[in-house]
Amino acid sequence: MSHSRDVIVIGLGGMGSAAAYHLAARGHRVLGLERFGPAHNRGSSHGGSRIIRQAYFEDPAYVPLLLRSYDLFAKLERDTGRTLANLCGGVMVGRPDSHAVSGSLRSARRWGLPHEMLEAAEIRRRFPTLAPADDEVALYEERAGFVRPEATVTAHVQLAQQAGADLRFEEPVTGWQVLPGGRGVRVHTVDDVYTAGHLVVCPGAWAPRLLADLGVDFAIERQVMYWFHPRGGTAAFTPEHQPVYVWEDTDGVQFYGFPAIEGPEGGAKTAFFRKGALCDPETIDRTVSEAETAAMAAHLRTRLPDLPGRLRKAVSCMYTTTSDEHFVLARHPEHPDAVTVACGFSGHGFKFVPVVGEIVADLALDGATEHPIELFDPLREPLKAPHRQFATPEGEPTP
Repeated sequence: MSHSRDVIVIGLGGMGSAAAYHLAARGHRVLGLERFGPAHNRGSSHGGSRIIRQAYFEDPAYVPLLLRSYDLFAKLERDTGRTLANLCGGVMVGRPDSHAVSGSLRSARRWGLPHEMLEAAEIRRRFPTLAPADDEVALYEERAGFVRPEATVTAHVQLAQQAGADLRFEEPVTGWQVLPGGRGVRVHTVDDVYTAGHLVVCPGAWAPRLLADLGVDFAIERQVMYWFHPRGGTAAFTPEHQPVYVWEDTDGVQFYGFPAIEGPEGGAKTAFFRKGALCDPETIDRTVSEAETAAMAAHLRTRLPDLPGRLRKAVSCMYTTTSDEHFVLARHPEHPDAVTVACGFSGHGFKFVPVVGEIVADLALDGATEHPIELFDPLREPLKAPHRQFATPEGEPTP
C-alpha cells in the first residue's frame, strides 16, 4: 500500500484535472488517478472545441459561475502561455418562444449581460452562412465563442504537476471505501491501494459504476460530432466571419456548431444537442454510420446550406445526463466528511471546468463554497423524476 495523501482525485478529464490543480495549488498532497492517458479521447473532454457563452438558456442561476469561469480561463491562459478561448461571438437561433432564445434572453436581462436581438433578415446580413426562416430570431452575444477542451485539460495537468500533484495515468480505479468512522478513504486501482483524508470523484461517464451509492440515475448518451468541409471552402466559416451557434427547431431539436478553426482542410464542426442513444462507456459504438451522417447533413441543408459539402470526419463522445439536466456538485450526502462528487454535467459542463475545479477544492478542503451551487444538490427532488427518452440515430425512441 502506498503512503497516504491529503486528497485523491478519481478522473483527470475536464473537471478532475481542474480539481487536482486547485487542490495542489493550495498546498495539499494530491494523488490523481485516470484510467486513460492525459487529455484522452475516450470520454467527454475531446473534439477540439466547446461552446462558451454567458446568456445561459439552461437557467439564469448558472451565470455567476460562468462569469467566474471566464476569469479563470483567462488566468489559465496567462499562467500557461496557451491559447484556450476564442470569443468570436455566438447566436442562439429559433422562434422567439424557443427555449434557446427565450431562456438566453431571460438570463441576459436578469444579469445585465450585453446582447442584441436580431430579426431573420439581420441574421442573414451579418452572417451569410446562416439561413433562418422569416419567423426566426437570434440572440447575439459578443462574448460567446469556444474553448479548446484538450488544451484546457493539458493546461490543468501541467499546473497541477508543477504544484506537486502526483498524477497517474493508465491506472483505472476498481473501487473505493470510506474508512471506519467516516474520516478518510481507501481507493483500489488495478495496480495498488491508496489512502487519503478526502476523496474527490470526477468520473464522467463512469459515474454509474463509481457512484452507485449516490442515488442518482445517470443516463450515458452516445453523441456524435461531425466536421464538414463547406461547399466553396472554409473562408466564410472562419472565426472572423462565423459565430458559434445553437439552433432550436419548432419540435425542440437543437443543433450547434463552430467556425472552421483547424485550417482550410479542417472543416467546420457541428452536432445535434441531446439526440443520441443510451450507451455504456465500456462498449460504446465509436463507429459513425452513413445514416447518422446523412441525417446531420440533411438537417443542415436548410439552415447552413453551404456547410454539408463533404464529411471530413465524425467522432463519438458521451454525455452523462441527470433527469433534470443540471449538474451534481456537492459533498457526498452519505459520506460528507470524506467524499466530494462532481458529475452529471449533462452535455453542457465544459465551459464551467475552471470554476468547478475551484468549487471542488472549496468543498473538499472547507466543506462549503461561496459559489452558488444549490441547483446541483444530489438530494434535489427533480432527480427522482424519470429520464426523458433519447432518440437513436434512426429516430426510434430508446427508453
